[in-house]
Amino acid sequence: MSETYGYTKADPILTVDGVTRHFGGMTAVDVDHLEVQRGSITALIGPNGAGKTTFFNLLTGFDKPSPGARTQFNGATLQKTSATHIANRGMVRTFQLTKALSRLTVMQNMLLGARDQPGENFFAALIKPVWAKREREITAKAEDLLARFKLDDKADDYAGSLSGGQRKLLEMARALMSDPTMIMLDEPMAGVNPALTQSLLGHIQSLRDDGMTVLFVEHDMHMVRHISDWVVVMAEGKVVAEGPADTVMDDQAVIDAYLGAHHDTDLGDDSLLTEETFEELAEEVAEEDAADAAAEEKTR
Repeated sequence: MSETYGYTKADPILTVDGVTRHFGGMTAVDVDHLEVQRGSITALIGPNGAGKTTFFNLLTGFDKPSPGARTQFNGATLQKTSATHIANRGMVRTFQLTKALSRLTVMQNMLLGARDQPGENFFAALIKPVWAKREREITAKAEDLLARFKLDDKADDYAGSLSGGQRKLLEMARALMSDPTMIMLDEPMAGVNPALTQSLLGHIQSLRDDGMTVLFVEHDMHMVRHISDWVVVMAEGKVVAEGPADTVMDDQAVIDAYLGAHHDTDLGDDSLLTEETFEELAEEVAEEDAADAAAEEKTR
């Protein structure tokens, strides 16, 4: 495989230099240089164990890199910065396993994602007109996002009653409550019923269209080809290739090592799904929702 990585971007929102992470004698991440273009959708791909999620954790403050790492986000240097401070700067993430609070309603989960909550300021919390106004603003924003993600009819349902795909949508919507400039999605398609795949693809593309930067980890290669402006390939903790989606994913060495024989099958194309297929998928979603609701009812 040719070493085609370390590209300089025209307007990078994120620049990473010398980010490494060691676990005992094993090097999990060793990224020499990487830039993420502002306002783009960048995919991070590679085999299991390549270090993709660990790299996400290092960037977002959920883990600490080895000494010497240099990370710049939106012009600010992020050194020894907590996950909370990084999120407040505008870089937020979702997780491969959704973190929705099952015992809270969908709306309550959304409200938790907002910044500048009335209770965060002692004096503001004492002045009802101030905190009441802010609560109305947060609630209105949550309602708008739930409508955008077609979850408004689930607002009063427990988050635990949602299907896997709906929980992914909820987590993405909740992340937007903090008005991020960059969102990082860890395997957004993992565990999602195919009937919701197109919806998720559309939402991710709309984030870019709204001016947001998206960096996502994904094993679903049709999704990567379908929506990515740029693809970064990791293996054994290192960035080994990057470039436009078609260029990288047509590289024979990348295909042989990571993508397999079906790399060029675009399952995100609606024309591949017949009416009968959609009906079958709808029935599967209904059955999954009924099973989830029954399980939730038993735990109450």
